[in-house]
This record gives sequence, C-alpha cells and structure tokens, in this order.
Amino acid sequence: MVNRIISDYIIIGSGLAGLYAAHLASKFGTVSLLTKHSLQTSSTYWAQGGIASAIDEEDSPELHFEDTIRAGRGLCNENAVRILVSEGPKRINEFISDGLSFDKIGNSYELGLEGGHTRRRVLHLGGNETGRFIVEFLSQRIKESKNITVFENFLVHNLNINDKICYGCFAYSWNKKTDYTFSSSVTLIATGGAAGIYKRSTNPHSSIGDGISLAYKAGIDVINMEFIQFHPTAFYYETGKTFLISEAVRGEGAYLLDKNGKRFMKDFHQSAELAPRDVVSKGIFQVMKEQNVEYVFLSLSHLDNEKIKTRFKNIYEASLKYKIDLTKDLIPVSPAAHYTIGGIGTGLNGETKIAGLYAIGEVAYTGVHGANRLASNSLLECLVFSFRAIEDSLKRINNNLSFANGTQEYFVDNDVNSLYLKLKHDVHNIMNRSVGIVRAKKSLEDALELINQIDSGWNYKKNEYYSDRLKSLKMVASLVIKGAICREESRGCHIRIDFPKEDKILYNINQSINAGITRIKLYA
Repeated sequence: MVNRIISDYIIIGSGLAGLYAAHLASKFGTVSLLTKHSLQTSSTYWAQGGIASAIDEEDSPELHFEDTIRAGRGLCNENAVRILVSEGPKRINEFISDGLSFDKIGNSYELGLEGGHTRRRVLHLGGNETGRFIVEFLSQRIKESKNITVFENFLVHNLNINDKICYGCFAYSWNKKTDYTFSSSVTLIATGGAAGIYKRSTNPHSSIGDGISLAYKAGIDVINMEFIQFHPTAFYYETGKTFLISEAVRGEGAYLLDKNGKRFMKDFHQSAELAPRDVVSKGIFQVMKEQNVEYVFLSLSHLDNEKIKTRFKNIYEASLKYKIDLTKDLIPVSPAAHYTIGGIGTGLNGETKIAGLYAIGEVAYTGVHGANRLASNSLLECLVFSFRAIEDSLKRINNNLSFANGTQEYFVDNDVNSLYLKLKHDVHNIMNRSVGIVRAKKSLEDALELINQIDSGWNYKKNEYYSDRLKSLKMVASLVIKGAICREESRGCHIRIDFPKEDKILYNINQSINAGITRIKLYA
C-alpha cells in the first residue's frame, strides 16, 4: 500500500537550511518536512564555531566579502558572495527579533575570530554549541506550527519529475515499513553534505550525499565535487573516534605543535594558526608526513583556564572522557573530512534547472565558497539562500498538481544490513586512503576502480533499501573522485601532488558533472 501526502511545500532534510526553510514556508502554506533520522541528527546540530556576519561597527560587508573571496582561491561566484555578506546581517537580526539570543559580554555580542577572517565577526551560542541551540530553537518553532508536519525516519529515494517539472518525491517510512508519495508545488532539497563518505569525518556517517544523489539521478548537474574541505583540528584517537575541535579555539590563541613541541604553522603562512583552513590542513598533513606520525598537538595551556571551560565547555567535557584536560594537556588532532563545497548546481535563489525544485544549504553549489570555505560562512549561507528560495517559490504555490501521479513500491530485507555496513566501511576506507587532503592521479584512478568493484548487485525485490543506499554512496564517492582526477591543479582544498600549483587557465572555471564533465567559466 502506498500513502499519499499533499502539501504546498516538501522540504527534504532537517539541518539549518531545512528547518529555517520550513519555518519560513509555513507562513505561506502547508509544509511536509522529511528527515532520514530525527531532527537532531543533522551536521548543523554539531556545528561549534558559529555564524559569521558583519554586524560590528568596526566591520563591514565589504571586508567580509574580501575575506570570503580571498579564501575561495579564484572560484567564488562574486554575485553570490555579495548576496551572502549583504543580506546576512538582515537574516541574523530577524533571528534575534524572533527570540534567538547570541552570547554577549555585557551589552555587546561576543564575536569570535576564526581562520581567514580579518575581523571578529563570528556570533555563537552556548560558548561553542551554536548548532545545537539553533536546531533546538527552530525545532520548537516547527513543533508549534500547525502548518508543518514532520516525517522522521523517512528515506526519500526518488524525485517525482515529469517533463522537467518536479511534483514531489517518493519515500519509504522505516518505522511503518510503508511507501509514501509526497506531492507539492515546491520541493526543496536540504539534505546536507557528503563528508560522511570518509572514514575519518566530523559529520555523522549518515551524511553520504543523499540529496546530491537524488539530483544526479534526475539529470541535474552537480558542480565541483572534488572540493571536500577537511577541518584541520579533529580530535585524534587510535580507535578512529573523533569530534571537532572548533576553529574558534585557534581564534582565541591556541597553538599547533609538532611532536617536538614546536609551533609550525608560521612556516606555512603569515597568519600561522589563523590561516585559511586549506592552508592549515595542508601544513598539518606535511608535518605528519615528515615526522611519520598520525597527529599533531593543539595547546591551550597558555590561555585563561576559566575562559576555556566556559567558552569551550562541550569540547572541554568531551576531552575529559579521554583523560585529557584542555587547560594543561596537549590535544592530539589531525584533519578530518568536514564540508562538501561542491554540490547541486543552483541559481542565486536556490533554483535548479528542474521547475519547482530547489537546493539549499550544504547540498547546493551556490558558488559562495569557491575552492575553500571561509570558516563559519556555512550557517550564514543556509539562512540567506533558504530565505531567497522561499521568497522565489511563492510564484509556484498552488500550481496544478494534476501530473503528480505515480507511485513507487520499496522492498526492504534487513538480513542484508550487515553486508551493507561492511561494504559501506570499504568505501570509507578507500576514500580516506586515496581521496584525502593530498591526491595523485594513480591513487585516484585506483580508488575509482575499487569503488566500481564494490558489490551493488542487489537489484532484486526485498533488497531495494540497502541496494539504493550503497548505489548512492558509490555514486557520490565516484563524483568526488572523477572531479579530482579531472582538475589537474592544486587549488583551495583540492591538492594534487602531481599538479602542485594553481593553473591560471582554470581560474574561474567550475567543473559540472552530468553525463560527462563540462568546464564552465564563471565570468565570460
């Protein structure tokens, strides 16, 4: 049996982009909010740093623009960046007016400094629990809305597209073991990124690029998938467990030390520990390779103890579980896959080439991050472009849904779950080993061959759930690898040891992948 749900909006994903879009859309119509797990399992929930916005009198959108462009290494869409930095403060002030209270010192906001920024402009909540506070704030608003229905533990496996118009999606309810057809005038993909395809990742391992896979299967171009940003300082533990050590820790003065206790980032960039993320990650990688070690150290022992305990409360408490005291001990850290800069190609309103279909947040490629995301710009992007997408979508509300017919039945056999998890781990290991911070043609080609060899032969009844999960995982991993093979240069967070320099010919050039790889110039 297939259930049918009709609403004005379908929003797939429950990170900041999805929650904020649902909150906004509920003012104009009914909303079906679908999430693969619960509202609290998105990458946003774990975001520590904060939201960058030029709200201080000593700052300006122009300075924020310049910092973003500089970090993006020649691949930022300047129009998108202008929108981000100019509209960002408006969205922040609306959030504040709605009741969200950012951390303050006295009557002034406590603004953090992070890598690549020339001004303190990062707003935060609960010290370094910004993501959790925002998700809980919006989740409460969503629960209070009569226009929003939340569907948790729903896997969206296909979009419902007819004649280049999106009429909704097909989903499977894990709890009810039932198929659903969701129909709407407007569908927004807000499923987050794909950094969970790596073994060592700051993301939940459920973040495997579901939305990117949905769009790619529907014939929509994905852009610059080779650009996976690695966060420089993820906690290192020999079992593989990790958690993020916020960029803000270095913003407050923490040092990176090699195994001999020497600060080394001054050897790589004049801003030392506050260099852009790609520079810091590459510096750490090089030191680890030269010294044949698995990690370097982060030191906060020279900073104020009480400030560490309050400003970075959850990092302090998480480290204590591993018998490490941030106020006096060295913290083992190494880079981990963190953010998907590439994604579904969109316009400046989040629109795709399929009418009625939008992509917002990390799943989308708006061009604001270029080849390397400036710290704490990601949450701001969610706010700005979710708002623009909902505003643009108003012209489509109440459109005729007469073509939104069709159902898809899904079959699930839990007996193959253990096999799926084993093959998923195989993909994780391949990506970590061969498609990491530093790459080379031979290892990339070998990785692509290994990914293709991983068994996905479950195309028969009763196994579609896990078959599709593995196909999606392999597809997204392959898109990253293909993009990395074709971009024969080092730019931003894509580093090729066989092409160690930026290629002037590839300045302002995006790589769009559909049937093949097409290079698109940003500015003619």
